[in-house]
Amino acid sequence: MLGNVISEFNCNTEIIMGNHSVQSIPEIIKSGNFTHALIVSDEGIEQAGLLDIIVQQLSNANIDGTVFSSVEANPSTLTVEACYKVLQESHADIIIGIGGGSPLDVAKAVSILGTNGGDITDYEGINTVPKQGMPLIAIPTTAGTASEVTIFTVITDHNREYKFTVGSRHLAARWAIVDPVLTLSLPPSLTASTGLDALVHAIESYVSKKAYVISEVLALKAIELISGSLRTAVHSGDDLEARYNMLYGSLIAGLAFNNTRLGNVHAMSHPLSAKYNVPHGIANSILLPHVMEFNRVSNPNKFSDIAIAMGAVTAGSGTELSRSLEAINAVKSLSEDIGIPSTFKDFAIDPASIDEMADDAMKSGNIQVNPRKTKNEDIVKLFLKCIHNENSTKVPVSN
Repeated sequence: MLGNVISEFNCNTEIIMGNHSVQSIPEIIKSGNFTHALIVSDEGIEQAGLLDIIVQQLSNANIDGTVFSSVEANPSTLTVEACYKVLQESHADIIIGIGGGSPLDVAKAVSILGTNGGDITDYEGINTVPKQGMPLIAIPTTAGTASEVTIFTVITDHNREYKFTVGSRHLAARWAIVDPVLTLSLPPSLTASTGLDALVHAIESYVSKKAYVISEVLALKAIELISGSLRTAVHSGDDLEARYNMLYGSLIAGLAFNNTRLGNVHAMSHPLSAKYNVPHGIANSILLPHVMEFNRVSNPNKFSDIAIAMGAVTAGSGTELSRSLEAINAVKSLSEDIGIPSTFKDFAIDPASIDEMADDAMKSGNIQVNPRKTKNEDIVKLFLKCIHNENSTKVPVSN
């Protein structure tokens, strides 16, 4: 019985959301009597002029800031180490992360090193961080990772060609400032890939073995918001309502998977990023329909719900099984409409590496909560399908 299942809902972050909400930074600074901020970002954010906005807000609060803008996609342990060194040298007492998932993940990693010391690899795994991280403001400029509210950071260890996760309540940002205006300059390609990443979060959370009423409500609403707004955000990037809905959808998907973990898509995408530097959003987007096809038979009712939330079918049409198939078709149509590639052909993936990548994927805790029980050979087959683009056409539906 559902009543016998003990559920917890965790949200460790104060969320400030709305147009121009970045202007709340001075109030936060003053509330904590902070004296120096370390701003963690990347070159793209700097070139877009968004760092200037943060620096101006610090000036309004009458404090100085030090900028670390050398975060790369799929950030490495070396980047975390370099940023931590800057933190120590600057004597900053608050960290501000601004950007997509990569800068926010580095900011979160450095925040726990600031209070716990050591190396980020010391905290690999779940609930391994003894002390709360430093005060951290997380400001997303993409509607994708929801790193601003999650208790996870994902870092690449190039020595092992392995992407590892640190998960802890102590890792969560103290504040998330979610300002749609900051996403208006995001290019269409990044809007597409990060937006699909957010949809993956919502779908994997909704069908997770750990899903429950609160997470399901959030995930399903996120699916509706993202699938209804992503095309507009990509093709009419100055549409502020679409940008707001995308950030909102990404945010609540993050709140959902914070409590449920994810699934096979994320387990498989991490080795692809670690070994071939495939951007996280692209990896997830290509993997998603293949993994949905694998998982659908485990819970067609939930996949029917996804199709309805995406507007692909109505609740009374066809059968539950036929509606579940339409969820996959809806994802494929959305991906095609926003220019997401359907294969990994541009990344020169060597089929000989699949066994090793499957082994790495099986180490992920996400495998354990995937709705369909998954063996190593299942992951191998899924990798092969994605690389060779098997079953990439729309799924035929019969009522």
